[in-house]
Amino acid sequence: MLTSNQTGKQKRVFVAMSGGVDSSVAAFLLKKKGYQVIGGFIKGYNVDGCLEKDAQDARRVAGFLGIPFYIFDLEKEYKEKVVEYMIDGYKKGITPNPDVMCNKEIKFGLFLKKALELGADYVATGHYVRLKSTNSESLRTFIRKLVPIRCSLMIAKDENKDQSYFLWTLTQDQLKYCLFPIGDYLKSEVRKIARKAGLPTAEKKDSQGICFLGQVNIKNFLSQYLPFKEGDILDTEGKKIGEHHGAYFYTIGQRHLGTKFQIPNGGQAKQGRMVAGLGPKFQKPFYVANKNVESNTLVVAEGDSNPALYRKEIELTDVNFISSQYSNILENVGMSVLARVRYRQPLARAQLIKEPIKKFKLIFETPQKFVASGQSAVFYRPAQSSITSRTTSSDFGPSIHSGSKSSDFEMLGGGIIV
Repeated sequence: MLTSNQTGKQKRVFVAMSGGVDSSVAAFLLKKKGYQVIGGFIKGYNVDGCLEKDAQDARRVAGFLGIPFYIFDLEKEYKEKVVEYMIDGYKKGITPNPDVMCNKEIKFGLFLKKALELGADYVATGHYVRLKSTNSESLRTFIRKLVPIRCSLMIAKDENKDQSYFLWTLTQDQLKYCLFPIGDYLKSEVRKIARKAGLPTAEKKDSQGICFLGQVNIKNFLSQYLPFKEGDILDTEGKKIGEHHGAYFYTIGQRHLGTKFQIPNGGQAKQGRMVAGLGPKFQKPFYVANKNVESNTLVVAEGDSNPALYRKEIELTDVNFISSQYSNILENVGMSVLARVRYRQPLARAQLIKEPIKKFKLIFETPQKFVASGQSAVFYRPAQSSITSRTTSSDFGPSIHSGSKSSDFEMLGGGIIV
């Protein structure tokens, strides 16, 4: 329950206010529950000029709610820990996830650290995710000093907006200071709350894409740091069918390539679609199936059911389990999980196996499409299940196919795809 301990000191919460409706409603709900709410806007790195407007909107909401408001200038740290990480990742030929890194290093890293130094009991964000702990909130501060509290992250009530995928790097030491006020609401309900409360951001549109890019095209951004470098486009048989502007600009599963290429039967493909001869007949779309930055080549496959686009086994590094009870997996034995390798991808059954030298392997029951190195594979389990190293996929029952709500699932952690 999101209630402040009224029998003692009023709990102080720093809310990361982005200037959007979600974090605005988070602040509103916390104040309504009796917390001492302080608004904080994180000044990060931004290339499309929307940062100033977002800060103004966050300040307007804070003024409307009558709460203190501060700006945390983390632009330098954001550029070092998020932007440079992304650029370096693309340069190496992987597809990094800056949103995951932003949560790890900025929101639940530096912002949390600074808020605690300023006397915060908690920090809160507008993420769509639900937090559960082994103790009621009213006892958390007292109990925390005596015994560890196990926190777990659950898929949000609004499964279409759930953001647990981006929070897999969080730890118990971070989560014990976190609140996620809107995780138990649908997006439509959040909008309704904002309108009823008269919040200035009630009708503001949601942001899309990578947070610091805004409306700027990622290829245009990367081209400021990575030079154009012509290379070959190959089909799945290894035959050259065209040229591209640099393998590091593309990602696995990408359809719109921004270039033309010939296909064996004499047609021509553009923007990932193939036109046969001069007629209006369209063939199946093409997707990036593989890329190699060392040879600067792209491999494209025709049709979204092409076997070249699927992988059954993937290796993982930097694996993190939110709770240590799941990290004690017997080497080469593993445990069954539900997993996804892309945001909003349906959960799929898989076996997670621990290998030597802190590496893991994820083996899916059925091959998964568009698996990109550098992206995140995130693990889940049904909330009431008890997973051990001997748990099998049949122990999950038919839950993911029988209409069971995904919001009943706990997010265990995740890792980076090799």
